[in-house]
Amino acid sequence: MDIFSHGLWAGAAAKAANKSSAIAGKIKKPLKIWQMIVWGVFPDIFAFTLPFVWMFWNLIFGDMNFSDFPRPETVEPAARDTLQVFQLASQLYNISHSLIVFVVVFALIWVVFRRTPWEMSGWLLHILVDIPTHSYRFYPTPFLWPFSEWKFDGFSWGVPWFIILNYSALISVYWILRRRKN
Repeated sequence: MDIFSHGLWAGAAAKAANKSSAIAGKIKKPLKIWQMIVWGVFPDIFAFTLPFVWMFWNLIFGDMNFSDFPRPETVEPAARDTLQVFQLASQLYNISHSLIVFVVVFALIWVVFRRTPWEMSGWLLHILVDIPTHSYRFYPTPFLWPFSEWKFDGFSWGVPWFIILNYSALISVYWILRRRKN
């Protein structure tokens, strides 16, 4: 799924959780929506910031042209990568899109800070949404890494029907959340 959708879904999840807790009278400390959004986009920011900075640097200073970059169908699997920066992106993607890594980081933060970092569930939501919305041709989600290299061959989030469905669902969810506020 695209990075903007990840942020929007994480924000919607935080708003919905806060509303349902408030309605049930169980709210002690509401989720910080902006933190949930940050965690929702974190896996992609972590994996792709360095490669994008490198690409733009080389484009700006004339070391590369757009035609020099590998086409998406050659980016994954990592064995076909021709540039080290894309190999780095693949490794960072493995780390940031692993349920195993998420659980370990979540547990460490919980132990160190003595509080449950529920806003980090934006990261979990990101991984769970990416599993079915990435095909093997373009960054399949390595959710079992480092224990397994198996990846689910889903469908591409970039197909028009899914983009329309996704953003229609987002509009509907935010409309419902706004309506329930009143």
